[in-house]
Amino acid sequence: MAPIQSSSCLSRKCWIDAEQNYLSQIGLNKMHTAKTAQIRTASTGMIGRARPEIVQMKGYSSARSLAGDEAGLVYLDANECAYEPFVGARNLARYSAQQPTELQRAFCDWLDVSSRNLTITRGADEAIDCLIRGFCEPGADNIVICPPTFAMYAQSAMLQSVEVRHAPLTAYFGLDPTAIAMAMDEATKLVFVCSPNNPTGNVMNAGAIANLCVACDGRALVVVDETYIEYAGEGGEAGSLIPALEQFANLVILRTLSKSHAAAGIRCGCAVAAADITGVMQKVLAPYPVPQPVMSAALTILETGNQQRLAAKRAEVIVRRDDVITALGEIEGIIRVWPSDANFVLVEALDAAALCQRAREGGVVLRNQSHQHGVGEAVRISIGSAEEMARLLAALRGETIASAEQNRQHEIVRKTSETAISVAVDLDRAGPISIDTGIGFYDHMLDQIAKHAGFALTLECEGDLEIDPHHSIEDCAIALGQAIRGALGDKRGIGRYGFCLPMDEALVTVALDLSGRFHLDFKADFPQPMVGDLPCDMVGHVFRSLAENMQANLHIAVTGENCHHMVEACFKGFGRALRQAIRQDGSEMPSTKGTL
Repeated sequence: MAPIQSSSCLSRKCWIDAEQNYLSQIGLNKMHTAKTAQIRTASTGMIGRARPEIVQMKGYSSARSLAGDEAGLVYLDANECAYEPFVGARNLARYSAQQPTELQRAFCDWLDVSSRNLTITRGADEAIDCLIRGFCEPGADNIVICPPTFAMYAQSAMLQSVEVRHAPLTAYFGLDPTAIAMAMDEATKLVFVCSPNNPTGNVMNAGAIANLCVACDGRALVVVDETYIEYAGEGGEAGSLIPALEQFANLVILRTLSKSHAAAGIRCGCAVAAADITGVMQKVLAPYPVPQPVMSAALTILETGNQQRLAAKRAEVIVRRDDVITALGEIEGIIRVWPSDANFVLVEALDAAALCQRAREGGVVLRNQSHQHGVGEAVRISIGSAEEMARLLAALRGETIASAEQNRQHEIVRKTSETAISVAVDLDRAGPISIDTGIGFYDHMLDQIAKHAGFALTLECEGDLEIDPHHSIEDCAIALGQAIRGALGDKRGIGRYGFCLPMDEALVTVALDLSGRFHLDFKADFPQPMVGDLPCDMVGHVFRSLAENMQANLHIAVTGENCHHMVEACFKGFGRALRQAIRQDGSEMPSTKGTL
């Protein structure tokens, strides 16, 4: 299907005729029809007061409206993140400011900009809408988009009766300056560029965008949507163009917490531009665009510690994305997998609908993008968790879902008023192990558990150590126990039981049963109150929290003379017992009851 390529040499009627033909091909129709008349007759009559083009227009089809929200499905169709941030909420009884000062400060620190250049919006979508409403005269002005690209640019324009002109990307999805120049005229107010582009995933050349800003100087704003820029790496053309704002007065950058910061659900983003542009946007912005729960969550997400954790998660997504690209290239029915700088990939298939159906039969939802210009039979695949991607690949290979679900991985995010903890375990990998609780000796002991049990562990904690380490120690054990229990699944095929272990003069006996029932018997008489920065009276608390949240029977008895050896023997012994208990040696349920 050929897109419209408008130019100043086209008459208004020619453009309308061409657009009407294009819209009809994709299921839209701006003309009044008998069907519309029927709709009006069947309504209360108020529909006749609505704008006719809105009545006729097909609304934007979000991923959730297309696929529904059926329980048990894995949704990899909306480029949501596979991990959860650390969130909270406060001050719900009061309205927020249009641009809350505290949140402004956090955004400015994140993006390294001044508050006079920032407009906080409900995701990038509201920023798009504000730009069009603030700069485009309905029925007179136009915008230029570069398909294949994000649908909301055109959608927002059509809602305001603003003409949409098309300057398609090149065969390899780069900007085409000639096509853009031909599409523009004196009524062009905005040119939208998505980088990394949705749905193709590629970063646009920074030099090409700079040249576009020069060509549009004094004529139109160049709006660069950087929703996915954090997945593109650092430096070069993969970096954000925010520094270029000092050079180009007509440049606008859109950013959002949705994709990069695992916060699609809170709807919080921003536009960064010259002060006069942000001033126009804020005149058309809703009076309370940032609800208090959103502000509270965003502030927590943007804290330095959480920024660092999320950056580490994004790095994991990038590695997983590159692995998935390789794996998808070997799937029958996939012709090509396009390189990606985002948290999704675009694949060209022999039959896009059939590929989506194969995935859906395996419980995974993908996004068919074949309606987009220039992509052919294309499917967009969001990068989910390791388990989700394994499930997808199994479905596309025709393997049973059960085989994909044998990946014994689990993640826990636990936030209280005292601690914020994230834990990820993989019981079938021997590493890596990364632990940061803020309590050095405790880190060492948890490392002993993971090392001797033979599983990968990432655990990070921010706690109220200025008070004492009690909450951090106990809550980390709770979260770790929950993660191990989650990773074990139905426990089919595990050893279930474990026993151990001497250490120098210290002797520890550990007996473990992953029974699904909690009991702890802990016997120890430590000769010192502390080992390093770990209070010895907390050791029993650790194993109680582990056993309770793993739903296990655990017996530990330790004797000795050296307190360090005694404590370490407990953790090593528990790790070795756990290693025996979680090992898989078949597929049978290790219980005559048929369940654990």
